Amino acid sequence: MRKVLSILLTATMLATVLVGCGNNAAETPAPEAPAETEAPAEEPAEEPAETEAPAEGGSITVAAIETAYGSDMWKEVCDAFTAETGIAVELITDKNLEDVIGPSMQGGEFPDVIHLATGREKALTETFIKDQNITDITDVLSMTVPGEDKKVSDKIAGGFTETSLTNPYGDGKTYLAPMFYSPCGLFYNAGLFEEKGWSVPTTWDEMWELGDKAKEEGISLFTYPTTGYFDAFFYALMYSAGGADFFTKATTYEEGIWDTPEAQTCFDIVAKLAEYTEPTTPAQANDQDFTKNQQLVLDNKALFMPNGTWIVGEMAEAPRADGFEWGMTALPAIKAGGDGYSYTWFEQAWIPAGAANQDAAKQFVAFLYSDAACAAFAKAGAIQPVLGIADTLEGDNQMFYAIYDNGAKAAMGNFAAYDGQVISVTNREVWFDPVNSLVSGNMTKEDWINGIKEYNDQMRENLVQ
Repeated sequence: MRKVLSILLTATMLATVLVGCGNNAAETPAPEAPAETEAPAEEPAEEPAETEAPAEGGSITVAAIETAYGSDMWKEVCDAFTAETGIAVELITDKNLEDVIGPSMQGGEFPDVIHLATGREKALTETFIKDQNITDITDVLSMTVPGEDKKVSDKIAGGFTETSLTNPYGDGKTYLAPMFYSPCGLFYNAGLFEEKGWSVPTTWDEMWELGDKAKEEGISLFTYPTTGYFDAFFYALMYSAGGADFFTKATTYEEGIWDTPEAQTCFDIVAKLAEYTEPTTPAQANDQDFTKNQQLVLDNKALFMPNGTWIVGEMAEAPRADGFEWGMTALPAIKAGGDGYSYTWFEQAWIPAGAANQDAAKQFVAFLYSDAACAAFAKAGAIQPVLGIADTLEGDNQMFYAIYDNGAKAAMGNFAAYDGQVISVTNREVWFDPVNSLVSGNMTKEDWINGIKEYNDQMRENLVQ
C-alpha cells in the first residue's frame, strides 16, 4: 500500500488539476435518459434495511473537491447529517484536493469519504480503482436514507448504479456512488445563430458546411477548454458511430476494435474537427487558462465547445457579446436519420479501503441522497441523480436537462479499469491529450491511432477483474 500511495503522490504532485469536466467528465452502456428513467425494480420478498442507529459522538472526515458549485453546499449537507445522526463531520474542501489529502494518505491516514470524480488530470480516483483500494458500497443501496423511510436504491435514477463509472470491475458490485450529473454536449451562443439565421447542425456534414460559412466571417467552428473535455465528447461520438455494442467493445479494449469502420469514423471526425479548431486553443488548454477558451464562445470567436451544464455558473461573471444566450445541442448524427448523443457525465463519491470509520462513512453516503442534501446541492446548481428532480429545475437548467426530451439519446460509461502498476499512462493521455498536437499540427492522425492501438493491447491484457 505504501508503495502504491508513494506512486500516487508523485503523480498528483506532477500533474495539473482539471477543473469542471473531465469527467468527466466523469465523465457507461446506454441507459434511458436521466429524466425518463424508471425506478429500479423492487427486490421481491426483501424488507428495506433499517438505518443504523445514529452514533453517539464519533466523527468522520469528508474530503470534497471544490468546483464551480462552491463549498458552502457541502458545509450545509455536513451540518444536516450531524443533526440527523449525531456523527460529527470534519470537512475538507479545496480546488486542489489531491494536493491537500495526498500527503496524509501517503502516511496511511485516509478521509472516510472522498468526493472526487474520474477524468481529472491527476487521476487519483482512477489510481485507487486500478489498485482496488476502494470499498464495496453495494450494501449502501439497500440502506434506508437517514431521516427518511426510503432506501437509497429507491431514490437513485435508473442506470446510474449499473455502469462502469460506479461498477468499475464488472463484478456486479457498486464501488462509487453517483453524484452530481450533467448532460454534456456542444454549447454555443444561440443569440448569434438567431442573428445570422444559422441552423444548428444535425449531421457532421452540416457541421463542416457551417464551419466553412463561419470561417468566411472570421469565426472558428470549434474550441475546447482542455483535452479532458474530450472524454464526454468521444464517448458520445462512439455511441453515434456504432451504438452501445461498439462502445462496450471499445471501452473494454477488444482486440482489433480500432481497425473497424466505426473507429475510423471517430478518428476522421476528431482529426477534421482539429482543422476547424480556433488556433489559440491548445496554448490555453490548461488549468490556468481554460476559461480563455470558453470565453472564445462568449466573444463569438468560436461557435461550439464541448462542456457540461456547470459552464453557466463557471462563466456567470464573464463578459459576453451583445445578445448572448446559452444554447446546447447533442453531438450531430453521423449521417442523416442517425442518432445524436449527449453524454451524461456525473461525479462520484467513494470510501477508501483504508478509511477508519467505514460504517459511519456509509451512512454519510446514504445521506447524500436525502431530500435535505439534494435541496442543498441544487441551490448551488449541483443536481443529484435522483428520481423526479428534473421537475424542480428552472431557467437554463430546465433547457439543458430537457435535451433527452428533444431527440438526443443518452450515453454513459467510460474505459474499463486496468492495472495501474503495470501501465503508468491514463486513458486521457492516450486518447484525448493528443488532440492538442493534432490541432497544432505536431502529430498526425496516424501517429495518434498507432499510439491508441499500442496501449489498447496492453490495457486489455491487464484488465482489473
